[in-house]
Amino acid sequence: MASWFTYFIYTALWTFVRLLPEKSAYGLFEQIANVAYRRNGKRVQRLRSNYEIAISDVSSNDREVLVRKGISSAMRYWCDTFRISDWSTEKIVSSTHAINEHFLFDPIREKRGVIVAVPHAGNWDHAGAYFCAKGARVNTVAEHLKPERLFRKFLAHRERMGMRVLDLNAGVLDDLRNILRDEKELVALVADRDLSRSGIDVRFFGKVARMPAGPAILAYETEADLITAYVVYRKDGIEVSFTPPIKVNRQADRSTEVSRITQVIAGRFEDAIRNDPTSWHMQQRIFIDENFVERA
Repeated sequence: MASWFTYFIYTALWTFVRLLPEKSAYGLFEQIANVAYRRNGKRVQRLRSNYEIAISDVSSNDREVLVRKGISSAMRYWCDTFRISDWSTEKIVSSTHAINEHFLFDPIREKRGVIVAVPHAGNWDHAGAYFCAKGARVNTVAEHLKPERLFRKFLAHRERMGMRVLDLNAGVLDDLRNILRDEKELVALVADRDLSRSGIDVRFFGKVARMPAGPAILAYETEADLITAYVVYRKDGIEVSFTPPIKVNRQADRSTEVSRITQVIAGRFEDAIRNDPTSWHMQQRIFIDENFVERA
């Protein structure tokens, strides 16, 4: 029953929001953000807890303003997600500003392949649609959602934008290796959270966080470049900033090098989040050595 209800809610919103004029749609989701913030549920509390660690050098009042903006950013992500399948290629490209995008496109053009690691910031689906519109097919993975029909709906949504999406639960590392080695394409991975036993412990804003090993493993085992990107919201769309390739010592011990590379990724994410914290709308646990107590 709960699965059916979840699917119904998402499907109804998906249809309704696409029918609304743009201003009305984004206004609606801003109101949803207001309600969510006032209710102060677990996800809002988690975002606040993450910001207390990541943005520790501001007053509690100033941080609360950032929390409210972070919730607004998260709601904008969902409004974008429901509407983006109706956007023209021209709209996708014109609403995206890219900084140092040659770090992404050069290795594809030069047949090396590229891995881009991104955190939960801005709208990575919008960024992926932009990459596809510019001729770089995005290969990525998605967590298997429940109910199954909802997972398939999101899968089809991303595939319509030109992405190839693999099921994270199916064990996709071999497939990603083959894509990088044989097809020399783009592999994009959200890489700021992995609480499984296979995750790598890193220092992140002075705390211990666990991040996925996949980007570093793929960089170590293939010839592909590994870069990071940070997606932030701007008034008229998104801005995507790319970093230079991370140097990989493929002669080093594999485990040691994978840990080192993952720490470099964490450091780059940290720098980007400090510059624009409210586009990072992480509403899940990321720090493993924190004391988080949900308040009623």
